[in-house]
Amino acid sequence: MGQQAAKLRALFARDGVVRIAAAHNALGAKLVERAGFDGVWSSSLEISASRAVPDADILTMSEYLDAAESMAEVASIPVVADGDTGYGNSNNVINMVRKYESAGIAAVAIEDKQFPKVNSFILGRQELAPVSEFVGKMMGAKAAQRDPNFMVIARCEALIAGWGLEEALRRCTTYIDAGADAILIHSKSKKPDEIFTFLDRWKNRAPIVVVPTTYYDVTAAEFASRGVKMVIYANHGLRSAIAAIEKTFAEILSIGSTATVEDRIAPMSHVFELQGMAQFQSDEKKFLLSERGRIRAVVPAAGDHRDEPSMSEIAADTPMAMLDIGGKPLLARQMEVLHQTGINDVTVVAGYRGDMIQVEGIKRVSNTRWEETGNAQSFLCAPTDFDGRTLMIFSDVIFDREFIDQLLRAPGDIVLAVDSTYDWKAPRSTKEMDLVELDNPPVKGRRSLGPATAKVQRIGQKVPAKTAHGEFTGLAVFTRDGLKAFEDAFQAIRGRHGNGNAAGERASVADVLAEVVARGGAVQCHLVGSGWTEIHSLNDYKLASSRFSTRRG
Repeated sequence: MGQQAAKLRALFARDGVVRIAAAHNALGAKLVERAGFDGVWSSSLEISASRAVPDADILTMSEYLDAAESMAEVASIPVVADGDTGYGNSNNVINMVRKYESAGIAAVAIEDKQFPKVNSFILGRQELAPVSEFVGKMMGAKAAQRDPNFMVIARCEALIAGWGLEEALRRCTTYIDAGADAILIHSKSKKPDEIFTFLDRWKNRAPIVVVPTTYYDVTAAEFASRGVKMVIYANHGLRSAIAAIEKTFAEILSIGSTATVEDRIAPMSHVFELQGMAQFQSDEKKFLLSERGRIRAVVPAAGDHRDEPSMSEIAADTPMAMLDIGGKPLLARQMEVLHQTGINDVTVVAGYRGDMIQVEGIKRVSNTRWEETGNAQSFLCAPTDFDGRTLMIFSDVIFDREFIDQLLRAPGDIVLAVDSTYDWKAPRSTKEMDLVELDNPPVKGRRSLGPATAKVQRIGQKVPAKTAHGEFTGLAVFTRDGLKAFEDAFQAIRGRHGNGNAAGERASVADVLAEVVARGGAVQCHLVGSGWTEIHSLNDYKLASSRFSTRRG
């Protein structure tokens, strides 16, 4: 049975007045709850106004139900629904109660006017239904409910329609006898006198609900002292929002910018918080699995990259990750492709000028010892207990989506992307390449249907250029076991040289991969021939900048 209905029953059973406020959507319900109210009033006035139609049974029951259900889904406090006249006769009321109860609504209020009704504060047609007809609705509503805690509130409009106090008392007594759980006595008087007189005559024979829209100076404490059980603030959220929005929009048009309104409107961070964005991102990391499983990216970007003379003027004071490539930082280019492949968990390890590494969506950690350690240490600065696969990306590499997709499809605990178009006779920059020898190398100059993967036999800068089968691109994928093998190999290197020894601390990723192979571990490679480029020399930078400057984005 409904937990919210039980909560509302408990509120009615306790001492003191129950205060609820109106909303017309889920966001409004959240704001009502956060403000500290006991419950939410799913207001037909607010819901119809939010659709810019009169509060006159223009919308259907389903439309009102959808709004109320959205509130019940996000609020942990009870939702009381304004059910107007029940959307028809007693059969319509029976259907309404079943639908609203199933949607988690705690109570419905039904008014004794004829269908279709008009808002109580509109002059003119305020026609009451015959008592016998409304009693049938009350009896049908109570017979339809399945949860004994669900409440049906009879809303009496006799004072609104001008029928006087005696008729209001007669009707309300009959409605309670027919099974109503509470009475909502409504008035549009600007003073509370007729409500107070009604309360004196009523003598607490059943719970009373009031809506002090017009007699607004009466406090909740005074209502409680006179026997009122629930107070509904039925439209104040909507009215305050309209006033604020109109003022803000007028000021923007008048001033020509939003500068003067920014300090009094909700910051975007608050909007995201109300939307539950933090929980969304947490759930996404835990549960948003593709056929490839959970994947994160780690970008070791701590080094200063000043070992290439041709880049000294460009990269001397800028981390390579933030180098401008066609109007965007290199890291932003990497992030765009990662997002396209569904990888949103990205950790960047900063070091040299780490304060400059500012790209939306990254988690930044620091290698505080970047000047005395190599990129293997930087890579391992990211948490190593990740329960999924880790895509490592050097910070000076640009790639396309197909390149990443192919690499992620390759099997193995450690898989390197190796460029098979490497030519040892081609002119080289001053950079010492991380070259790779394979156990099943491709046949140079021939098309082949052979495997696109091979096992690494040797890797590093000491591999002879003439015997190398490819160049390590700086991208690799590690399973959890592969990452553990990498970490163990790194610790073995440090132990062999002695912890703190420069030779061990400055081990590169390629050095550690070579150690994995030497220890009998399997390091696979996926052979590529295009889809990536490295920004190491000035010529590399010019080519990459030219490529991105000729296309949008």
